[in-house]
Amino acid sequence: MRNEEFQVAATEAGERLDRVLAIRVAELSRSRHKALILDGRVAIDGRTIRDPGHHVNAGETIVLELPPPEAAVPQPEAIPLDIVYEDKAIVVINKPRGLVVHPAAGHWTGTLVNALIAHCGDSLSGVGGVRRPGIVHRLDKDTTGVMVVAKTDRAHRALAAQFADHGREGPLRRGYLALVWGVPDRPKGTINKPIDRHPRSRDKMAVREGGREAITHWEVLERYLGTDGKPVASLLACRLETGRTHQIRVHLAAIGHPLLGDETYGSGFKTKVQHLGPESRAALDGLGRQALHAYLLHMEHPDGGGEVEFRAELPADLQRLRQSLSTESTQFDRKR
Repeated sequence: MRNEEFQVAATEAGERLDRVLAIRVAELSRSRHKALILDGRVAIDGRTIRDPGHHVNAGETIVLELPPPEAAVPQPEAIPLDIVYEDKAIVVINKPRGLVVHPAAGHWTGTLVNALIAHCGDSLSGVGGVRRPGIVHRLDKDTTGVMVVAKTDRAHRALAAQFADHGREGPLRRGYLALVWGVPDRPKGTINKPIDRHPRSRDKMAVREGGREAITHWEVLERYLGTDGKPVASLLACRLETGRTHQIRVHLAAIGHPLLGDETYGSGFKTKVQHLGPESRAALDGLGRQALHAYLLHMEHPDGGGEVEFRAELPADLQRLRQSLSTESTQFDRKR
């Protein structure tokens, strides 16, 4: 661990913090500096700054804490795994919230890959490279649910082909449960909107012309009333026909029904919270993530063992939110 300390020059006044750091400490990329800022490793005049876009002032003292160099190859870590199924070719897990799938900027340790290396040893497929061994698909850090990992190169190639096809020709089906704001105006539908990087925020995705094809099918399972007796939220079953980053989150927000708890794509719906009952508000406050769960994975076994299906029940935090919405919805309906 070492610190870099310097004063902001007059010529740097008004510049973004990450840009100044990238120039002053050129050994690290700007994206790496951004990750360090977000991780709370940068202070200006003794105050921790977590905004990479913070504009600096002349004469300020910047202190950058540089962590030790990371190992080039992920190391095994004894992280508990909820294993749904395992054989010689695959391991299926129920991923918890907060677990990043593979090492990347800002998350070099404590990932699913680190846990899998500890659990599987050298048996993981190497097709994905040293930082993504066995990984054929991903879930967002705070999305829970069922995932499959390849333990052999043969299984990896077979699974990758299925996920590339997205069930158009083969049996692959990926099902998600999503608690969203509002209720769609029809029982089921399909969202066919291209997705690309957000033009101003590189950490976000957006519906954009010229983006990659993205198709999400959805169906309303449950409707919930709010304190005013009007629909306030609903439970949707979603099925992916493509696999873009943040696809369900972006698509549902695009049709006016963002996920409950999604600070990235649903922040404009915070005023809706006032229409929830007290139990639902408490459950949502305690959630701290987007209300999305991968409950179903149906596929062809990569070793030719026929079709297999795996399911993961709603975790306790989402079950609590769903139950409170349902119970209070019934109460509000009786008062109408």
